[in-house]
Amino acid sequence: MIRALVTVLVLALAAYGLYLLAGRPGDVALTLGQFTYKVKLVWAAVAVLVLVGVLMAIIGFLRWLLRSPANVAGFFRTRRRSKGFNAVTQGMIAVGSGDVRRAQRQASDAERILGSEPLALLLRAQASQLSGDRAGAEAAFRAMLSEAETKPLGLRGLFVEARRRGDAHAARQLAAEAVKTSPTLPWAGTALLEFQSIEKDWSGALSTLARNANHRLIDKETARRHRAVLLTAQAIEQAERDRAGAKASVLEALKLAPGLVPAAVLAAKLLSEGNDIRKASKVLETAWRLQPHPDIAEAYMNVRLGDSARDRYARVQTLAAQMAGNPEAAIALARAALSARDFAVARSALSPLLASGATERVCLLMADIEEAEHGATGKVREWLSRAVRAPRDPVWTADGMVSDVWLPVSPVTGRIDAFEWKTPVERLGAPVVSYADDVLADVDEPEQPKLVEAHVKPVEASPPVAEKPAEPIAEVPSAPVEPAKVEPTKVEVLAPEPVKPEPLKPLPRRPPPPMPVVPSHPVPDDPGTGEEEPSRVVRFPING
Repeated sequence: MIRALVTVLVLALAAYGLYLLAGRPGDVALTLGQFTYKVKLVWAAVAVLVLVGVLMAIIGFLRWLLRSPANVAGFFRTRRRSKGFNAVTQGMIAVGSGDVRRAQRQASDAERILGSEPLALLLRAQASQLSGDRAGAEAAFRAMLSEAETKPLGLRGLFVEARRRGDAHAARQLAAEAVKTSPTLPWAGTALLEFQSIEKDWSGALSTLARNANHRLIDKETARRHRAVLLTAQAIEQAERDRAGAKASVLEALKLAPGLVPAAVLAAKLLSEGNDIRKASKVLETAWRLQPHPDIAEAYMNVRLGDSARDRYARVQTLAAQMAGNPEAAIALARAALSARDFAVARSALSPLLASGATERVCLLMADIEEAEHGATGKVREWLSRAVRAPRDPVWTADGMVSDVWLPVSPVTGRIDAFEWKTPVERLGAPVVSYADDVLADVDEPEQPKLVEAHVKPVEASPPVAEKPAEPIAEVPSAPVEPAKVEPTKVEVLAPEPVKPEPLKPLPRRPPPPMPVVPSHPVPDDPGTGEEEPSRVVRFPING
């Protein structure tokens, strides 16, 4: 648009100049030897303009003629690159759709046409990975390391391949090189931090974490939490050789995360050794209000060494009052009362937990109370038996792994702060099999058949209905099933007999799925009563 306006302006100025010359009298004389030529001033100007135009045209033609080989080569080069990039496009589509042969063919065409073009190398690597050619993929990624713009991509690809073949050392070196090349790469910073944490290089991990936070690779809250975890791990490691350094590290960790249980317990221990009982108690009380934990209760009960059982009992009463109604507070109070031999208070503290469903720890604690109060009696054995089948208590768990103690890093994935205090996931929703107390006394073998009660209402036989689609529920036998009899001191093993119209399918061995309660809809002969028959209890065997 601007060039068109400039052209119009030049032409307008030229026309105006000619107009001015046409209105002025005068001649232009040109003498060549003995001849003199005279022309009007206007025609002389027109002749000059025509001559300039002709010269410009000749010069333009000569320039085009001289540049024509390069232009022709550029045309074919552009056409070739267009063909190569089209092969890259088609190859990426093939990789995304999982077409291995087409991806390899397009990768070969793109590499032949484009040579070391980054996209061609990337397509070659992707096609090799899709076909399982790890060596070819690594060769393509190594070729990317020669160029500064493709080096991060090559390092990323080699890192992934090293992880796949289980070469942790090579993966760590590649992550460190990627951090040096481009500190803003999220995957490199995270991977290097995980490797340093697994190797227990806490100083290096803290430096890497600070760099990641400065480049905003992680949010501030996560950075604070991870720093507290790493400081706690560092303090635990150096607690034996450098008490002062461990104390400084763990106190800094508590400032960042006051509810971090291992940090609070370690800080209280170090402060208690320095006879700073008041500060140690305050640290534990703060962590207790944020996350009640048995380790905190244990540390609070023994915060002052040499106290009597009554003194520890009184101290735990103060701690439990801060979280009244919490199960951990009730268990801590019961343990302290048991140590002080106040059995009534211990039983009273555990009674709400027994009413809502006693866990394994509660059952074991009740067994200790019975043994301490009455000696070895049948009640102790009963509580121990209940503890075997009681629901699990919360433990330190991460990535499907359970640990007896807190760990700063998951050994499976290397994630920081992965362990959580909760019930293991694999135990959630598991069926709880109920036994009779008298049967439990004589059953010690875990492979004995277990009797599970399922309430099923009998359904009388009714005429079949034609063309009726089957409902997605289990079939119910047309005749009532007689319950199996169980002797009071032994378990009756019911072996399944092959019956043709068997409505009950054998269940898997471990774990047994919960038996559904199938509602029945009886069809009485006399539909006017509207009454249902009482449910029957059917016992059937399930292999343990």
